[in-house]
Amino acid sequence: MSRVQTLTVAVAGVALLAPSASSAAESVHLRPSRAEARREAAGPAAAALPTALAHVAAPHRGRIGPVARDGAREVLTPGTGPDGSATERPGAPGPGGSGTPDTATSDATASDAATTTGTATPVPTDSGPSPSGSEPSAPATPAPVTAADLLARVSGCTSVSKGRYRKDRGRAATVPVCGTREAVYWKADMDIDCDGRPGRHCNAATDPNFSSSTAFAQSDGRALSSEKLPYVVVPAPSSVWDYREHGVRGGSVAAVVYRDRVSYAVVGDTGPADIIGEASYAAAKSLGIDPDPRSGGTPSGVTYIVFKDSRVAPLEDREAAETEGERLAREFVDSAD
Repeated sequence: MSRVQTLTVAVAGVALLAPSASSAAESVHLRPSRAEARREAAGPAAAALPTALAHVAAPHRGRIGPVARDGAREVLTPGTGPDGSATERPGAPGPGGSGTPDTATSDATASDAATTTGTATPVPTDSGPSPSGSEPSAPATPAPVTAADLLARVSGCTSVSKGRYRKDRGRAATVPVCGTREAVYWKADMDIDCDGRPGRHCNAATDPNFSSSTAFAQSDGRALSSEKLPYVVVPAPSSVWDYREHGVRGGSVAAVVYRDRVSYAVVGDTGPADIIGEASYAAAKSLGIDPDPRSGGTPSGVTYIVFKDSRVAPLEDREAAETEGERLAREFVDSAD
């Protein structure tokens, strides 16, 4: 065989053994990929699954809560529904925007929710309104002390004097000085004492026994004014009774009762050592008794109550005597020896 024929046969043999270009391309197209091969091996159900699942963090205790659409976990907080049952409300996500809140955040949120939903009962205070919705009423002001109140309090007598006094000169001594822990008192007549600073009604022309001085003086050193200041007269100290030993002095507060009237006064003068029952022009006038020093006064029915260890300063302050007298009278009436 010639060299040309040999080459021709060799080339032909190679052509018969090599596949055609179209056959190679068809083989590549029909061969499945590795992913397709794995799906075909696992079966048709696995082909519908996504390649990756979204991560949802479960809490470290309790049941799993709902998940928001953006993948953040909603924190459940306790509350109370309309029917009284427990309800759940979404809270804030955990720190850093992750869906898992830490323990402190979850517990704090639950505590806040319990407070704002009314599950905790507020403690009532004294300054709040009463259960009925009305404002608490202010303490009632005590009623003024009446003549009947005082007379009931001094209906008996525990004598503190060693003898008795006359109402007027030449009369029998029938009046004892009585006492309690809070006061001394006596029941007598009322003679008019017009002594002190002269005035229109009290002077040497209107009173034949007038004296321009009083045993106790006002704050400026001058004598008291019988016309302006209600005051009572106590007997000068003697073996029968010494007022100073019983908490009585100039300026002590007194309540004077006549019929249904009460007048508050001060101790302002002293009288004879054996006679009792005398008061100033102003004191008589305040009780509705005729204050004329010649013809005025009353023969009986006057009760004098002097409160121990009391005092008005300045002594001439009539308003202070009334205020303090009312207070002491109330204490006296309400007290029980």
